[in-house]
Amino acid sequence: MTLRPLAGLLAASSLLALTACNDFHQESGSEIIPQAEAQMSTHGHGVGVSKDVLEVHNDMLVMDTHLDTPAYFHSAKYDFSKRQTFEADGTHVDLPRMKEGGLDGGFWVIFTPQGPLDEASYHSARNSALLRQMAIREMAAKYADEVELAFTADDAERIAGEGKRVVYQSMENSYPLGTDVSLLETFYIGGLRMVGPVHFRNNQFADSATDVTGEKFDGLSPLGEELVKKANELGMILDGSHAADTTVYDMIELSTTPLILSHTGVDGVYEHFRNIPDELLLAVAEDGGVIQINAYGSYLEALEPSPERTQALEELDAEFGDTADMDKETMTRYWEARRALNDEFPPPRSTFEKFMEHMLYALELVGPDHVGMGADWDGGGGVDGMSDITFLPKVTAALIDAGYTKEDIQKIWSGNMLRLLRAAEEARTSELASPDVLN
Repeated sequence: MTLRPLAGLLAASSLLALTACNDFHQESGSEIIPQAEAQMSTHGHGVGVSKDVLEVHNDMLVMDTHLDTPAYFHSAKYDFSKRQTFEADGTHVDLPRMKEGGLDGGFWVIFTPQGPLDEASYHSARNSALLRQMAIREMAAKYADEVELAFTADDAERIAGEGKRVVYQSMENSYPLGTDVSLLETFYIGGLRMVGPVHFRNNQFADSATDVTGEKFDGLSPLGEELVKKANELGMILDGSHAADTTVYDMIELSTTPLILSHTGVDGVYEHFRNIPDELLLAVAEDGGVIQINAYGSYLEALEPSPERTQALEELDAEFGDTADMDKETMTRYWEARRALNDEFPPPRSTFEKFMEHMLYALELVGPDHVGMGADWDGGGGVDGMSDITFLPKVTAALIDAGYTKEDIQKIWSGNMLRLLRAAEEARTSELASPDVLN
């Protein structure tokens, strides 16, 4: 495993302590960062790209592999059918903006934050994850004229061809499975097609890239090995994002199909525990896998908060303690205080140029057959110059400017991800199916 400097460890420690979420729900995958300066985009205009680029972009199947938007679906403040703005409410994705930015869909996330490793906590996490999957299916039923659940690789082109948005499902953190890997079958029947074993901290399945206590299993645990085998059996893509380097190596060795890193950056641009070193990225690519570049600012570069924000965060942590130890009422008060703190002392933001630096570095290292985009929308993604999904044509423009062909760019936007899903389907041995019933 690549050794990381002390600064990276401190950054990971801060990330664990400060992991936050959005104004609507306290269980997205990451932190929603308020935008200081408006960057409006209306129906593809105002994003700084030409009409020709827009035509190229809109002619492609454009997918993102990490949409944390389901965290909003049971909130009275959020309406998927109405255009909202990042500047007003911190959101990145809704149906009107999907149409404006040419986002045809992607993997919508069932996220569960890491908690204690005991039976009561497993049961609570299981219930939360099932409700999150139910919320995704409810969204698909409610807006059936505009979106559709996808279960196979072939579904994407068909759904997009009918003018609808594509809804695949992924699980970020397998913690809610407890110690019963067979529960993954239930989620598969509900439509789950991608699964990652771990999140910010080590759990029962694997070591995390950002657990400050160090590694527990030197990669996958025995239960984690069972998880990989079950995912292969069911035909799910395995996701190595958030996993320790040793865990990713173990997943490559054990899995019968290639891995995805659904929302990850590269160490070659910014050395951070959540980013992947060159030798491991080469191993993922050699195995046929794909890295989907994220747009989470603190993984793109070192961002220095103001002294006032740093002091306020220290005082907040001193008052509330570790989020892992909070009951529900305390957690609610903590997030209310945290949102007020963010309003008063906004965190620093990375840039579109830095995001593209990560993407172009990965492309140079492993080529367009092994790179895609998983920006962590509605889970902390978004940068100055690309504050929500309406700015996606800028990515296409930048790739064209860098010399990539339309065929290359189509692979980056969806072709590589669908290749992995198709490979998982072809290797599956289970006879379970997902009935397409929404009523």
